[in-house]
Amino acid sequence: MNQKTLVPQSWLPSGGANLFQAIKAMCNEREAAGGKVYRLTIGQPSGPALKVAREAAAEAVLSTEESMHEYQDNGCPGVPGFAEKFINLHQRGEGLRDGLAYLPIPGIKPMLGLIPMACGSIRTRKTVTGCGMENRIMVGTMTDPGYPTPAVQCNYLGLDHYPLETTSDNEFLFTPGDVRGGTNLLMLNFPHNPTGQVATAEFWMEVCEVCWKNNIRLFNDSAYSILTYFDDACTLAQVAQDYPQLSWCEAYSASKIIANGTGWRVGAMVGSPDFINDIATIKGNTDSGFFAPAAYGVLKCMERDMSSIAKNRNMYMDRNLMLTQMLKQHGMIPAVAPAAGFFSLWKVPAEAFGQLVKDGEAFNRLMIQETGIAGVHFGNFIRYSVTAPVENPEWKKAIEDAFDKAHVKY
Repeated sequence: MNQKTLVPQSWLPSGGANLFQAIKAMCNEREAAGGKVYRLTIGQPSGPALKVAREAAAEAVLSTEESMHEYQDNGCPGVPGFAEKFINLHQRGEGLRDGLAYLPIPGIKPMLGLIPMACGSIRTRKTVTGCGMENRIMVGTMTDPGYPTPAVQCNYLGLDHYPLETTSDNEFLFTPGDVRGGTNLLMLNFPHNPTGQVATAEFWMEVCEVCWKNNIRLFNDSAYSILTYFDDACTLAQVAQDYPQLSWCEAYSASKIIANGTGWRVGAMVGSPDFINDIATIKGNTDSGFFAPAAYGVLKCMERDMSSIAKNRNMYMDRNLMLTQMLKQHGMIPAVAPAAGFFSLWKVPAEAFGQLVKDGEAFNRLMIQETGIAGVHFGNFIRYSVTAPVENPEWKKAIEDAFDKAHVKY
């Protein structure tokens, strides 16, 4: 008897393809047909890291001190006090108070799955019937629209999660009333990707109040905090430190600080000792720490060359203003004015190129196919980045010609 040969298949549920890989495929298709693509998609600064960071990291690599080359684990023996120094350099000249806990991390993204784990998601049990798992926590995220990884991690962990109400109407600032009953963890992102919206001290006070009164752990991804344009922007740490009964954590990354440090994988967390210690317990069992010479380079750059960091921030602000003016002149409507980073978010038009537009993905595909202008779609919004030189005459002309051709209507 012939036995049928079985081909091994994926064990994962269907779907789940990476959004950016799908957009890259659209761009590759145009380029394969001979068209040029202008990538307003890129979420990393162009070029290398700042020179001061590279020089200091090179110095550290050549060091003969064993501590610079060993496992760093949950500390940083190669750069003592790195996490506290790095985070306090983000606080606009105001150091944080004593009594907080700090944790060096290899960037924020690989830590996002550890946050719900540290809040009890690993304590699951089978239901009586054995037909599934009973989740112990509910997570609120800023992922509609938003950086998708928190929601992705919740899906991988089998957790209940929901997007907080963030729209153009509320300027992407949810209200405490949007936090559902039974929520155990909020995973927030201010300054927000993709809108560039920031949180003020008053906003954080409202969020901290609702969290400590309802025993909700509070986490914020603050990767872009040093790239805020205006003085009213505030980190969670500056406010949460005044709530001793609050369980909270804020994460910072060097990826966008030292120009292009996206491959350096250096960051740190600060928060209440209970939350940081829970995260550190899981991290210590799953991670061996970051590369100490990279951390040394990051810290020395921030200490010695904050002027270059400010110069890059101002460049992004100027480029965002320029792009905003160009797109608005051609009929595009912004979702909200960006106040940090190098992204802007736009409402998707109802019509472009004389065709009805279904959603952001359809609009993005049309723009890439017809003009080579590529963005990142989020539902009924589209994000454009200014890490590319939009002030360059070639780029400026390509953008203006593209939206002139698109002739968008709402």
